[in-house]
Amino acid sequence: MQPSAVPELAHTHARPIHWVATATALAGVVALSSVLGPDAATAAAPASGPQTKSAPAHIAPPDPAAVEFPLECGPVKAVVKKKASGDLDGDGRPETVAVVHCDAPMGTPPDGVYVLTRAAGGGAPRVVATLADPKDRTNVDDFAVRDGEVTAVLLGYSSADVPSCCPDVREGVKWHWENGTFVRSAPSGARTV
Repeated sequence: MQPSAVPELAHTHARPIHWVATATALAGVVALSSVLGPDAATAAAPASGPQTKSAPAHIAPPDPAAVEFPLECGPVKAVVKKKASGDLDGDGRPETVAVVHCDAPMGTPPDGVYVLTRAAGGGAPRVVATLADPKDRTNVDDFAVRDGEVTAVLLGYSSADVPSCCPDVREGVKWHWENGTFVRSAPSGARTV
């Protein structure tokens, strides 16, 4: 006995109209789900039970644009190359760390790394510490403020004979607040080129 031949079914061959219909249906489902999606989540404090201490109101970090940095730039201005904020001294108020250099038209001007803060009652931001002095002829590469520490990679020169274009020393450093001052250390992995 021979098996009977199965007739060709029209729905087994996809035509362009089938793809258009499928795409239209899918777009409709996506659009409908975005309209009928869940409401925004909200959090509420429990009505009973022990009350927890509320977090302090958001305090804006100091703005480097409002600070005059201790740089001698002559006829050009000081430029903030990078900035990052975080609570470095544990007082609950953020400090800003700014990498700044003179806006020289040529060459590679050295960077300074400065810590900015403002008084507890507010007021204008001010420079409270110099972590890297431009007089040291270094440039800052990787830079971050994390977990109360400032980390950076400083590019420098092994001697005065090395041209400013081509630093030949690379040093990973970090600073942290300890006993009323910033202490510099080299994290593991610090290296020279």
